Amino acid sequence: MPESASIHIFGIRHHGPGSARSLRESLEKLQPDIILVEGPPDAQDMLPLLAHPEMQPPVALLVYRPDAPNRAVYYPFAVFSPEWQAISYGLSRGISVRFMDLPQAHQLDDAGDDEHPDEGAVPGDAPDESPDVKEESALRRDPLQWLAQAAGYSDGERWWEHIVEQRRDSTDIFEAVMEAMTALREAQVEVSRNDGQLSGEALLEARREAYMRQTIRTAGREGFGRIAIVCGAWHAPALAKMPTAKEDAALLKDLPEVKTAATWVPWTNGRLCFASGYGAGVESPGWYGHLWSTREGVVVRWMTKVAALLRDEDLDASPAQVIEAVRLAETLSHLRARSLPDLTEVNEAVQTVLCFGNDAPLRLIRQKLIIGETLGRVPSETPTIPLQHDLTREQKRLRLPAEATQKMLDLDLRKPTDIARSHLLHRLNLLGIPWGVRESVTGKSGTFHELWRTEWQPEFAVHLIEAGVWGNTVIDAAVARANDKIIHASDLPKLTRLLEQVLLADLPQVVETLVRNLQAEAARASDVNQLMQSLPALANVLRYGDVRRTNASALTTIIDEFVARIAVGLTPACSSLNDEAAAVMFDRLLQVDAVVSLLQVGAHLETWHGVLRRLSDQQTLHGLIAGRCCRLLIDANAYEASDTQRRLSLALSTASEPAQAARFVEGLLKGSGQSLLHTEALWMVLDEWVTGLSEENYIATLPLVRRTFATFTLPERRRMGERISHGSGRLAPRQVVLVELDQTRAEAVLPTLARLLGV
Repeated sequence: MPESASIHIFGIRHHGPGSARSLRESLEKLQPDIILVEGPPDAQDMLPLLAHPEMQPPVALLVYRPDAPNRAVYYPFAVFSPEWQAISYGLSRGISVRFMDLPQAHQLDDAGDDEHPDEGAVPGDAPDESPDVKEESALRRDPLQWLAQAAGYSDGERWWEHIVEQRRDSTDIFEAVMEAMTALREAQVEVSRNDGQLSGEALLEARREAYMRQTIRTAGREGFGRIAIVCGAWHAPALAKMPTAKEDAALLKDLPEVKTAATWVPWTNGRLCFASGYGAGVESPGWYGHLWSTREGVVVRWMTKVAALLRDEDLDASPAQVIEAVRLAETLSHLRARSLPDLTEVNEAVQTVLCFGNDAPLRLIRQKLIIGETLGRVPSETPTIPLQHDLTREQKRLRLPAEATQKMLDLDLRKPTDIARSHLLHRLNLLGIPWGVRESVTGKSGTFHELWRTEWQPEFAVHLIEAGVWGNTVIDAAVARANDKIIHASDLPKLTRLLEQVLLADLPQVVETLVRNLQAEAARASDVNQLMQSLPALANVLRYGDVRRTNASALTTIIDEFVARIAVGLTPACSSLNDEAAAVMFDRLLQVDAVVSLLQVGAHLETWHGVLRRLSDQQTLHGLIAGRCCRLLIDANAYEASDTQRRLSLALSTASEPAQAARFVEGLLKGSGQSLLHTEALWMVLDEWVTGLSEENYIATLPLVRRTFATFTLPERRRMGERISHGSGRLAPRQVVLVELDQTRAEAVLPTLARLLGV
């Protein structure tokens, strides 16, 4: 290192408005020749884009392996991140800016850890670590907690916010940070093992710091005089006192190396939080953004935002309450000897004054303001794979922007734009990118409407890179992915579900191949359960295909074959079932019956009802299945009233085993009590069966009957209780109470009534 070079180290926390403000002012004073920032040299070419007018944080650098995109690492930035401000300062003044951390090319190998070890991460306690090693790891990964405890704080986050992030002056704090971290690193040496060997996390940290020192030496040799170094506070002492270059070279010798690529991706405030699992996260990115952007009247302006949010949600928030909340927050901070109210005091004041002690509005404030629902934006010139470009074009064409907040999207499939949106969301789901999740439609025709819950997640960028192997456009990739799934589909239900996905995604190129494979697999299938599982998906495609303008007529023959084969194989499949198998078959019966009822094909109805009759006549059939077969025939009006009463009387006669009869009742009534309330013959037969049970049989069958009645709604159970309490089992007539009319009081009302009626 040339003696003419002067090194200035700024130890920062990765996301903090106070650190960012102090760093920016320090750089203005220093006027450095070069700025070295802790970050991945793999992404050096991406730095100029940070100054692009379209770039809006929060964003993240994504470094990944092109041959294995799932091995990737993110480097998030917010506008209040010190690194962001340092890079912005350098680029705006034409100062050289470089990343100096250990490249991910040496870390993303198959044997390494694919997660970047961010400062502030929660220390892990491996069960085989000694107490000294645990203490060393905790000290290295969460130094703020140790400093906070020394200062009398129980929370390192609060201590750092009070000391650094709330600073409003230009005093340089970096010397104090350096002194504190130096003391902590000396304490780490005292508790570490003295075997001279480094491994795991400690070895990776040593290599990172060695690479940073090598980068500093390189800058000095290139003739830069004033070198500004921006790094995590923990690393600052290791860069201030350098060992020999030979020692650092030995640490970096024979490192594995893989090919990497880098790009910028939009990020969200929610992913800057601790709660997202981000090790260097902060508790309140929205609050920190407010501290960064607001120089004066921090609390007043924050309370104004809170009041505006509450009013938008139709909650009371008057100016007088805002003033009272500000005064309370400031009073609390004075009582606690703090220069400025922090988020704790602000939240206490908001909950007390504006939320009247209620937690629910405070949860809304946390989501909307304290964290903030912000999604960053990257320039269109950002390097991306062709698939990402095509998706961006589709989003613009369909006016379907990616948003960080949850949004409900109600699509009318009769409209060209809406059906195109539906196709796009289904194609992305086929590619493993669940931007939209389908919700059930109520109150509207399910044929013409789809309801989607959309929310863009930053990790979808990696999913898009992974999906890029299938094609350069969304439709090409979806077709290739569907064809691959056809090859690897191992059973009939998977093929039928895939067919539904393909038709919903409007991929006619795949349908012919898929139908051909489906027919071949159906011819080989001998398992009735598989046929019953597969039928609902096929029926949905056939029933709703025309709405989506897809040709699903080829499925008619397959469905006819499925129904016929189910009819033949169902009777033997229902024999000798235990309780668990009967419960599974119960659900299968409901699915097939729903399909037959949906399609309303005469031949299917006749075949299906014939199967149900044969099953209900089978003496050894499990009671749950027998009861449900009887119920389905009753609902379809396939039984006359006399047949219904006769079959119920036979199933619930004293000759039947009480347990078998109870299971029959469960199959008959499970899920709905309306038939029991409105069918007099059914009520009376059931009443006679219950009252005719002996005490021993009653005790044995009571749990089964109670389980059945627990599936009824509360109003249904209440109505049954009223009917039973009447004694005869019939509904109690309404009691009419006659009250003698008071003529004088009635006449007194007439003038007012006449005025109301305009008489």
